[in-house]
Amino acid sequence: MSQQGMATQATGAFRAERDGLLTHRTDYATAMATFRWPHLPEFNWALEWFDVVAAEHPERLALWVVSDDAPDITVTYAAMARRSAQVANWLRGHGVKRGDSVLLMLDNQVELWETMLAVMKLGAVLIPSSTLLTPEDLADRLDRGSVRHVVTGQAYAKKLDGLAGEWTKVVVGDAPGWLAYRDADSAPEDFTPDGPTRTDDPLFLYFTSGTTSKPKLVEHTYGSYPIGHLSTMYWIGLRPGDVHLNISSPGWAKHAWSNMFAPWNAEATVFIYNYTRFAAAPLLDQLVRCKVDTFCAPPTVWRMLIQADLAKWQVPTRELVAAGEPLNPEVIEQVSRAWGITIRDGYGQTETTAQVGNSPGQPLRLGSMGRPLPGYRIALVDPITEQEAAEGEICLDLSARPIALMRGYQDSPERTAEVMRNGFYHTGDVASRDADGYITYVGRADDVFKASDYRISPFELESVLLEHPAVAEAAVVPSPDPLRLAVPKAYVVLAAGFAPDADTALAILRYAREHLSAYKRVRRLEFAELPKTISGKIRRVDLRGQEVRKYAGTQARPAGEYRDDDFPSLRGDPSL
Repeated sequence: MSQQGMATQATGAFRAERDGLLTHRTDYATAMATFRWPHLPEFNWALEWFDVVAAEHPERLALWVVSDDAPDITVTYAAMARRSAQVANWLRGHGVKRGDSVLLMLDNQVELWETMLAVMKLGAVLIPSSTLLTPEDLADRLDRGSVRHVVTGQAYAKKLDGLAGEWTKVVVGDAPGWLAYRDADSAPEDFTPDGPTRTDDPLFLYFTSGTTSKPKLVEHTYGSYPIGHLSTMYWIGLRPGDVHLNISSPGWAKHAWSNMFAPWNAEATVFIYNYTRFAAAPLLDQLVRCKVDTFCAPPTVWRMLIQADLAKWQVPTRELVAAGEPLNPEVIEQVSRAWGITIRDGYGQTETTAQVGNSPGQPLRLGSMGRPLPGYRIALVDPITEQEAAEGEICLDLSARPIALMRGYQDSPERTAEVMRNGFYHTGDVASRDADGYITYVGRADDVFKASDYRISPFELESVLLEHPAVAEAAVVPSPDPLRLAVPKAYVVLAAGFAPDADTALAILRYAREHLSAYKRVRRLEFAELPKTISGKIRRVDLRGQEVRKYAGTQARPAGEYRDDDFPSLRGDPSL
């Protein structure tokens, strides 16, 4: 069945809305006015979309994997459809059935995509997991995810050996006591499902990266991500036949966003570059050599790329986008000067698909995340009045609930009720909206703080700091102060060639003073590596905790901290 493609009425409804977004790719007003989420009671995306595309365009590349130390690997849509059918049949023979949870922990390798499609064809549930997880992390996932089966690589099997639970062990490679994935080679290439898949059946369980608390268990369905990522496809600007590179590690929601659903919804090619250690030059070389059409990277990668002389590479790329954290305007401007292409920022969460974005062909406002994407109604809700306002928490109106919104936190009805309260889904992020509908990120609700009774957005201050050539990364948090309650303090990662000394601190603090209002002035600075989650997000909560501990019971200055009043040229009005 996978070779022919199981075209259905659901396929036609999905294709119609997809084609509408492609047709109006640069016509934002029409796309917003005409797009409707296809409401499909039953839909198995792997069978009723991917396999259909494979039957229509069998020789089109579905996957292209490039590595520093190995030949390129290319897989056509038809080959991926056949191979995933074999894997599905083989897994079924080893007890994987509809509704079972399958923990998947592989690198960016062909078997990862084969397994994801195979599990979908079976109607089972995927728990994508990073290869960086510890045995303790994995034990938590096995327990809370009610895991029945595990598929992992030879290098990671030992992390799982000895962990409690009854689950099927499948390994790519060889490991004692594990079933060998390669045995799927002998399975039949035709797959017949055991019945229909409902769009509200569970498909993914994602453990969020936990910037402030223990990871939450986000449940997505066979509708919410496969159909929901039509918005992500639109934001990226993908077209059929494009070669799309997204920098993301397996195990995180962004990998499913842009390394599976968005490009394959568009009938494009997923391009993977596997590197041993990240460096700008080899990545840029691959962009040029492989003629990458669309490129998505998190802000951390963009900040590293601009350390290189980008003008040396004449990239053929048509669309540049960024997501994961807000992208600072200085990064956008540097890339635009070098390549004549503007990075388009976007916003979403593990709990959703792309909600807000600067879509192709539309005017950009530097610093803005863009406007609501097709299928989303965004409300900014005042935390006190719970009414819509020009600035407030980013929320989704549940009276027009998008199919792309998670079902909820599987193991916590209390958390689900909290974020779904009063007719809105609450993201926990604060933003402002201008008269033209452009939304600008302010910060996490728990990152925004007060200094001298003024409300401070860390992101705004960090964006100014990043304009200075010495600053590669920065995080701003409140630092306890006896007079002002708190003052802004910057933790700074230096760019290459700059020394972590008083001269550099003075230069950065002076720049911030000249480019920020007095009440937003960065008054303290420390050079340090930034704590991050394993998905790359800065853990400001850790830095805030450090500041509290450093000043607990004392006003003594922490070692290595520079202050604006250390420098006579920076001393100003002490009332500010």
